[in-house]
This record gives sequence, C-alpha cells and structure tokens, in this order.
Amino acid sequence: MKIIACYSNKGGVGKTATSVNLAYASAMNGRQTLLCDLDPQGASSFYFRVKPSKKLQNKAFFKDVKGFMDAIRASDYDNLDLLPANLTYRDFDIFLSRMKNSRSRLKKALREAENDYDVLILDCPPNISLLSENVFKVADKIVVPVIPTTLSVRTLEQLYEFFKDNEYQRKKLLPMFSMVQKTKKLHKETMVMLRKNYKGFMQSYIPFSTEIERMGVHRAPVSTYSGKDFAANAYEKIWKNIEGKAKIS
Repeated sequence: MKIIACYSNKGGVGKTATSVNLAYASAMNGRQTLLCDLDPQGASSFYFRVKPSKKLQNKAFFKDVKGFMDAIRASDYDNLDLLPANLTYRDFDIFLSRMKNSRSRLKKALREAENDYDVLILDCPPNISLLSENVFKVADKIVVPVIPTTLSVRTLEQLYEFFKDNEYQRKKLLPMFSMVQKTKKLHKETMVMLRKNYKGFMQSYIPFSTEIERMGVHRAPVSTYSGKDFAANAYEKIWKNIEGKAKIS
C-alpha cells in the first residue's frame, strides 16, 4: 500500500479538492483506494456525502483497530472508500502528546488497512503539528498545493526549512501549482521562479476554475460532472505523475 498525503501548512490552497480528485483518479485507474479525512472540518467527507463517524473519536483513532476499520464507508464510486472525519479530530495533538512514540502512532493505525487497499490518500489539516509530523513520517509522497502568490511562496519555504531542520525526507515533497490564473503576470513569474528553485515541482497545474468551485454544489469530483474540463484533465495528469514518482504498481 502506498500512502499519498495532500498537505499544506497554508489554508485555502485547494488541498481538499486535490485530495478528492486524486482519490477519484486513483480509483478510476483501478486502484483500491481509501481517502482518509484527517481534517476535523470534514470537507472530503462532505464532498462524498459521507457522514462523520460517531464511534471513531479522540484517541480511539490511534488505538482501536476494530473501530478504525468499522468506521470506513463506501463511496458512490467503484474502488473508492472513505474514512470520514469528525470534530473530535481537532484534539488529535493533545492525545498524541500523551502517547508513547507520538510521531509514529499514525503509521500503526493506518497499517490495519494494508491488506485491503492499494492506495491511501490523506487529506490533512493545514498546520504543522504532531499529527502533521506523523504524516511526514508515514507518507510515501506528500502533494503540496501552492498558489503562485507571495504568501504561498513563503509557506512553501517554511515547509522545506522545517523538513531540513527536523531531518525529514525532502524528496517526499511534491509541490504542485493550484488555483493558477495564467492571465496574471505575478502567477506566471512566480511559477517560473519556483520551478527554478524547487526541482520537484510537477509540470501539470490546477487552474482557478468555476468547475472546481462547483464541487460543493455537486458534492462530487470534477470528472463526474465536467469530465472534459481542463481541471478534470489536470487532476488526471497529476495523478499519473504521482503514480510514477511513488512507484504505484
């Protein structure tokens, strides 16, 4: 099983939309896929019309093996299941701080899904915390959506510095441009600059698109209602890129 995290230490960059559409692309390419919603807001769960689990709460996420597996729900799409979030996930850091080997607890929890899934995608909350450090350790690759603007550049730099300072594997990071508006000079210049400074940037990018914004109306991945849209094709290309880099067979 390969674990792909969708993460950013900045909010509002299209992280959940990326998680949902990459999970769908993985499933449509024949992979048994589990989307694990780690964000207490539960946006991925909302998009897939799955209600949050009432049983898998607080530290039970990391300790209750049976509860973890029982909380998984089928989506409306073949090969795609979801582990929905609930508001108690906001306290993950509190419970992790009280556990031994706190930076490895997520790995132990996710290990229970190894025999059932080819790909596990993590939709992560936008912060640097004990939970995110668990993600940094367990993920095979970490997709980082970046809007080509000044603040996003700053947070990307902070993320690379954090990886360096804490000796995490920077080669895991797969930054990608999100919410791109090619008509804006700043966006184009920033994209050129970042691709020069960070060789890991994926070539495909996600545009600023009303079709992506309409995910909240349709409560579905873009490809299901606008399959010929540029954004739908972009997510598919990005998933193919990830498959190669993560060596998903």
